[in-house]
Amino acid sequence: MKAIVTGGAGFIGSHLVDLLLAGGHQVTVLDNLSTGRREHLARHAGTAALRIVETDVADLSHIQLHFAQADWVFHLAGKAEIVPSVERPGEYLRTNVDGTFAVLEASRHAGVKRFVYAASSSCYGIPDMYPTPETADIRPQYPYALTKLMGEELVLHWSRVYKLPAVSLRLFNAYGPRARTSGAYGAVFGVFLAQKLAGKPFTVVGDGNQTRDFVFVTDVAGAFLAGAKSDRVGEVYNVGAGKPQSVNRLVQLLGGDVVHVPKRPGEPDCTWADISKIRSHLGWEPTVSFDEGVAIMLHDLQYWRHAPVWEPTSIERATRAWFNALSGPR
Repeated sequence: MKAIVTGGAGFIGSHLVDLLLAGGHQVTVLDNLSTGRREHLARHAGTAALRIVETDVADLSHIQLHFAQADWVFHLAGKAEIVPSVERPGEYLRTNVDGTFAVLEASRHAGVKRFVYAASSSCYGIPDMYPTPETADIRPQYPYALTKLMGEELVLHWSRVYKLPAVSLRLFNAYGPRARTSGAYGAVFGVFLAQKLAGKPFTVVGDGNQTRDFVFVTDVAGAFLAGAKSDRVGEVYNVGAGKPQSVNRLVQLLGGDVVHVPKRPGEPDCTWADISKIRSHLGWEPTVSFDEGVAIMLHDLQYWRHAPVWEPTSIERATRAWFNALSGPR
């Protein structure tokens, strides 16, 4: 197949590119390289089946020509993380909403056979039900979550109105090699691994008993491929391991001292994907255990040598806007 991967130089996108090329497919990566890195795809240098285009996916006039004769489109390009979305919501609307619109339109006019969207489990907010099914109430708590949900609504609308053969994958807590190492305060794995490499204590939020449905990145890539190979249309699927792990368990596996920082507003005590639907419809199953995944991350610890090392004072400064926006009356 001829595949387009937006955000293909990023964390999850680059693993998906690996999987597609291993399967003999032709891949065009569209990425503005704001957070993606060419070195994530360096192993494929000289591969005729891979083409990398540096471009802004929100600019329809610039991306449309690359969709000619495309079979599959995987839309992973987007802005992630809570704190920057609270501080600069306009950037998130442009990238996550306008960008999704542009990619949908390019896909529609090209007549692609499959469209797979990277949605976010953050759309559930603080759920009432665990494990959380796709039918749970939608309660985005901050602009990042809202814009990813708006992107999903566009995808499902294009599927209904324009008959675009699309599915949406609501990703839970993806982790693994090549995760982002930029300056924004974000995912726990990146924070902890940089701290471990620097010999600093882990900054555990609250009491550390909160649990997250950590799912390894190669399993996530497999879910995207399963979505492309299926004939399901207009469906939404949770992608998680279905086995929540506590932050304290992660600390135990990584090994090191701990310092506690305040619990953050708008964050659930638990994320836990009900993955029965994706198992049933797509035959997808996570394969990498949490212990195995953490061991792989520790083996690649030097990857985090240039990542910011967070401490309680710098975290407090970085999350001030988050607390100010979300701590008041709801």
